[in-house]
Amino acid sequence: MVFSSFFSVLAALLGGAQASVDVDTWYRSYGPMVLRRCRSLLKNEEEAVEAMQDTFVQVIRYSAQLDGQAPSSLLYRIATNVCFNKIRSRSRRPEDPVGEKLVAIARAVTPEDRSLARELLDRVFGGQPDSTATIAVMHLLEGHSHQEVADAVGLSVSGVRKRLRKVRGLLEQLEGART
Repeated sequence: MVFSSFFSVLAALLGGAQASVDVDTWYRSYGPMVLRRCRSLLKNEEEAVEAMQDTFVQVIRYSAQLDGQAPSSLLYRIATNVCFNKIRSRSRRPEDPVGEKLVAIARAVTPEDRSLARELLDRVFGGQPDSTATIAVMHLLEGHSHQEVADAVGLSVSGVRKRLRKVRGLLEQLEGART
């Protein structure tokens, strides 16, 4: 597996190198089992790989407390918990087509895409207070909660929600005009 050297470096950085478990060996031996578990729970290859890596990061983080007994059961349980946490996060943040549009804008690379993105952003945020763009980035791109955003920009949670609704409405309006 390509990540085994990554885990060795991460273990050294986190201080897990002196621990009683050999994470690199566990990764090579049990990585496929953990990945299968993550795939079966998440039904998404990219999320499953990420959850598998998160599982082994948890092992590294707590390796000093582990005794190395029954690694397959331990890894299975950690992977299950990591996946359940991802599923809970997903249900709290359902897929948002407007949010996906903002992510696409943020990832614009070619000059044409950047030009279109700038034009769209000018239309959406042109007549808005500067803090509205900050709110959109913090909540939709960075994943901060309404409360965290409200605290950062000095508004109430309802004010943040109102601004986000307005941004979503403008984006939906612009998308409707394109089709």
